[in-house]
Amino acid sequence: MKQFLGLAVLSVMVGMYSCTPNNVTIENSWEKYFDSSKVTGTFGLYDNGQGKFFVYNLSRFKDSTYLPGSTFKILNSLIGLEKGTISNKKMALPWDKVVRKYPNGDTATGWNKDLTMEEAFKASAVPYFQEIARRIGRDTMQRWLDSLGYGSRYKKSAITAANLDTFWLDNSVKVTADEQLGLVKKLYFGQLPFHKKTTQEVVKDLLIQENNANYTLAYKTGWAFNESGKAIGWLVGWVEENRHPYFFAMNVEGPANTNMTQVREYLLKSILKQMGFLEGKK
Repeated sequence: MKQFLGLAVLSVMVGMYSCTPNNVTIENSWEKYFDSSKVTGTFGLYDNGQGKFFVYNLSRFKDSTYLPGSTFKILNSLIGLEKGTISNKKMALPWDKVVRKYPNGDTATGWNKDLTMEEAFKASAVPYFQEIARRIGRDTMQRWLDSLGYGSRYKKSAITAANLDTFWLDNSVKVTADEQLGLVKKLYFGQLPFHKKTTQEVVKDLLIQENNANYTLAYKTGWAFNESGKAIGWLVGWVEENRHPYFFAMNVEGPANTNMTQVREYLLKSILKQMGFLEGKK
């Protein structure tokens, strides 16, 4: 059953929008997708044109904080490009010859080679962006996170010399799904405090996963583990049909052996199709 709730200003970081009882819809019908995948989580979808917000598990969406995992590559890329640490999306870094694996134990073949920034972003290659973080430096990184208010609802000292290249993976910094949605909304419209063309437009284009005559689907994934060893998954981005963007953030939690790649894809496509996306119905 759908319910309509009042909501204060979502997203402390970006001041995303104000919701009223008439534009927030609780979508309990999405629960079946989480249950069938044996995970818990939340999914929020914001219709930018109509100012309507659809959400499953509202309290988790707006109040609960989780490590961002590789979704932090969005900000890492923005800061790196703005500072000049990343010269452009074709900037390559050599592979250090250390063979790395994905969280599920499979060899990360997409990581274990020389990579450009564009390739590293698409492959979600952790080592590339760890090196970028080290080159950005602790003080600069901390200043940007402070100025953006990123993770400010989680009152834990974030970045140190020791965790500069792991803080988004080791639970030192945590964010809400609400913050994540607000970030990609601001990025889409070029409203973040970075140069629009040389920084924001570059990262915005890197998020695009599918682009055809019916729709554009853009997102960044995240996959890591919380303090209890449970897998935390993210998908944050937007779907655009008829030049009309709809922004979303998905947060998923499951056992350590959860196949997050499969689960996230299933949840995203199932929910979007239920809402009439991806099939030329909008």
